[in-house]
Amino acid sequence: MKSSGLLLLCLLLAGCGATGSAPTSVQTDRPAGEFFESADYFVVVAGSGATAQNLAAKYLGDADKDWMIEDFNGSATFAAGQQVAIPKRPWNLSGVTSTGYQLVPILVYHDLAPQAKGRMVMGAKGFEEQMRYLKANGYRAITLKEYVEFVSLQRQLPKKSVLITFDDGYRSFLRHGYPVLKELGFSATLFIYTDYVAAGGNAFTWAELKKLSDEGFAIQAHSKSHGDMVRANAEGAAEYDKRLEAELVLPKALFQKNLGYAPDIIAYPYGRQDDAVVRRAKERGYVAAFTVRRQGSQSFVDPHRIHRIQIYPEMRMDDFVKSLSVFSQESIK
Repeated sequence: MKSSGLLLLCLLLAGCGATGSAPTSVQTDRPAGEFFESADYFVVVAGSGATAQNLAAKYLGDADKDWMIEDFNGSATFAAGQQVAIPKRPWNLSGVTSTGYQLVPILVYHDLAPQAKGRMVMGAKGFEEQMRYLKANGYRAITLKEYVEFVSLQRQLPKKSVLITFDDGYRSFLRHGYPVLKELGFSATLFIYTDYVAAGGNAFTWAELKKLSDEGFAIQAHSKSHGDMVRANAEGAAEYDKRLEAELVLPKALFQKNLGYAPDIIAYPYGRQDDAVVRRAKERGYVAAFTVRRQGSQSFVDPHRIHRIQIYPEMRMDDFVKSLSVFSQESIK
């Protein structure tokens, strides 16, 4: 075994400083498939056909944790005899390193239809192509809950995480979005403004939203009426206070009645907010809130001003790919 490999084993078995334990004496000529173990890691000598997925299933008890092995080692496949470090737990909750910090692209869509129309109606084919690009290139569609935990430093995310969101409440999602997402094993979040629910036509019903919620899709608030929450120049203080209260509070009762829970996350209509809107959202129990800004979101983003990237129908695939940056390079000393 090369000296660098032995050093890796010694460091890992010492817990990389995480446990404070002394280095453990290790045998370096074990056959492929055997492993060494510390409080924080397994170090495996890979056998033929070893992949991050089958190693995660064997050593971590969950094949979906393959990203931990892939991200730590920089590869998802391994040659026979190769040493593979398998972290037992997260090692970088913030996503911050000496060279920069992790970004999560949060994509926002609206309506879907057979053909694209205007700036808010994405063609079904274009949407499917984008989702298949994500899958083919190793992006992992995380849940809203997972992202919020990342922002509060409670969860480490895969390096190539993406959060997929839909605004307003268009039931065309069921025909053109849902089947593709289910096939690919992707999650998505729907931000709904309650005045539109059950309004007929292309509007979701509460029963449809309840079914999606029961399947694991996150359904959260997008206000009552989709009105701009920022105070208008001619709007009186009392009038504004009453209107903002309705936009933030009335959806909670309707969600509770129809979905069995009150929303605690909101997407500001048009992405519009100011200090007054943010303060009131906090006061009314919203733990996170989303605006619109063309950049990914880091773990240390203001949780009530989280960026989302609007995806427009006219975007070419190379423009879409440019929206998927997952790391901001910046020397941190």
